[in-house]
Amino acid sequence: MKFRYCLIGLALWNLSTPIALAISDQEVRDLVKLVDTRQRNVGDYASVVFIDQKTKDGATKAFEARVYRRDADEKLMILFTKPKAEAGKGYLRLEKNLFLYEPALGKWERQTERASIAGTNSRRDDFDQSRLAEEYDATFVADESLGRFKVHHLKLNAKPGMDVASPIVELWIDQEEKNVMKRQEFALSGKLLRTSYYPSWQKMFSKSKAAEVYMPKEIRVFDEVDKGNSTSVALREVKLEPLDANMFTKAWLESQSR
Repeated sequence: MKFRYCLIGLALWNLSTPIALAISDQEVRDLVKLVDTRQRNVGDYASVVFIDQKTKDGATKAFEARVYRRDADEKLMILFTKPKAEAGKGYLRLEKNLFLYEPALGKWERQTERASIAGTNSRRDDFDQSRLAEEYDATFVADESLGRFKVHHLKLNAKPGMDVASPIVELWIDQEEKNVMKRQEFALSGKLLRTSYYPSWQKMFSKSKAAEVYMPKEIRVFDEVDKGNSTSVALREVKLEPLDANMFTKAWLESQSR
């Protein structure tokens, strides 16, 4: 009898205890839009980035570059300054096209969204503004823990006709701070391609946006196809001040290597 009463008590307790429900489809869409909005400056952006590549055989490569963005026009430039052999090399995104300039050859080459930056595990979207809501449809997977953080786990599928680096992306978003903490990218077959971690973020006030902007301070990228290869990207000296109006041109980038 006692056991029976215990079962009845547990049943009544379960009925009276709120059950944690998944966030709604609308809340998922709003969360993805919020991730985009918080990282978007509206005006201009400049930073110094340090890119360190490690391979499974122990080889290392280190680069220093300057990143310039004009979010209102969706423009992006990555200009390498170190090492000397790479100085003057650059990437320029114009009208959704990404171009690579090789100063030694004096020529431009169009790049795909999947192209690596300087042969590392990093790609254009590691440095560009976030366009997740524009490029993907998102669904809720689960509420999970990532270390000591509570996170929303989402799955994103590329919208039809979108030219993206990865057709399937999974995100782990901090429930409290609303910053991305982990990102995994997959091929259409479901094969895992890259895993990225965002251990720290910085918050700055943008005059052009009249609001705060959130940006990663560091990104750690792990190659899931060629295991053992990894890249760390550190973003420093971030500035949100207006840049030269004529900077985002092929002529300006070419002039930096002369």
